[in-house]
Amino acid sequence: MASTADQAAIDVLMGAATIAVVGLDSREDRPAYRVAKYLQEAGYRIIPVHRGRFPADEILGEKAYASLRDVPGPVDVVDVFVRPADTDEVIDEAIAAGAKCVWLQEGITNDAGIERARAAGLAAIQDRCAKVVHSQEAPKRAGGQAAG
Repeated sequence: MASTADQAAIDVLMGAATIAVVGLDSREDRPAYRVAKYLQEAGYRIIPVHRGRFPADEILGEKAYASLRDVPGPVDVVDVFVRPADTDEVIDEAIAAGAKCVWLQEGITNDAGIERARAAGLAAIQDRCAKVVHSQEAPKRAGGQAAG
C-alpha cells in the first residue's frame, strides 16, 4: 500500500494530461522510451526533455527540449530518468516550472530532493515506475486513461 505522500503523486499521475520525461531520447531499447511510449499510448501528452549524448529534435512525435526551462506551457508530471546525482537540478527546474509532481523512476532516489519538492507544494515519489503504477491503477479508475 502506498504512503499518503506517494498516493498524492499517484493521484496527480492518474489525473495528469502532460508529462515531461527527463532523460528521454530516441533509443527505443531504453526504459525511458518504453515508459514514455506506454504513457503516450495511454493518452498522455509526452514532452521529451533530454540534454545527453543522443539529442533529437523530436521523439515519439513530440518536440524535444534540452531543459524543463525551455518547455512552453504547463507540465503536470516530471518523470525523471537520470542518475540520482543529477536529480537535484531537475527537481529544482520542476519546482520553478510549476509542475504538480516530480516522479523519480524505479531505481532513482533522492530523499532530500523529494522532501524539497514536497515542501514547495509538489507531490513527489521516488523509486517507482510510472508505467507499472499506471497499469495497476488504470483498471481501478473510471475510464482507465489519462484525462488528456
